[in-house]
Amino acid sequence: MAKKKDALEQMWAPWRITYIQSKKTKGCIFCRKAKQKKDRKNFIITRKKYTFSMLNIYPYNNGHVLIAPYRHIDSLQKMTTKERMELLDLITETVQILTAKLKAQGFNIGFNIGRVAGAGIDTHLHAHIVPRWDADTNFMPVLSSTKVISQSLTALYNLLKT
Repeated sequence: MAKKKDALEQMWAPWRITYIQSKKTKGCIFCRKAKQKKDRKNFIITRKKYTFSMLNIYPYNNGHVLIAPYRHIDSLQKMTTKERMELLDLITETVQILTAKLKAQGFNIGFNIGRVAGAGIDTHLHAHIVPRWDADTNFMPVLSSTKVISQSLTALYNLLKT
């Protein structure tokens, strides 16, 4: 059955009301979470000297990981050589972990630099790693523009930290 192009689509997500009504914390989420040293609570998976990785709490797909330098910078050009090399090494290491633990068959890896490029957080450079599987798109996004994430963040974090 074809969808009407002008029809309003609704997706009920009652758990989002807590986020919507909550007081928003000012400042950079990457800087704040890295300084807190509450890795399990903040879903920080790996810490290196210059960079760290954490789960995206609003993932595009199960296993969506963000990798950022500790320094609050907004472009690749501002990174030191050591930061760039470590960031690439952490991306490589994270892909290996996601392949082993989640049996990912492919990955979308990239940066959204600047708000016009789609960066939700445009003041702190970060990379996205999104695992993909053959036929990982099912009827939900096709018929209802809804993505089903198959695993809780806590269960995923526990799996990746072991």
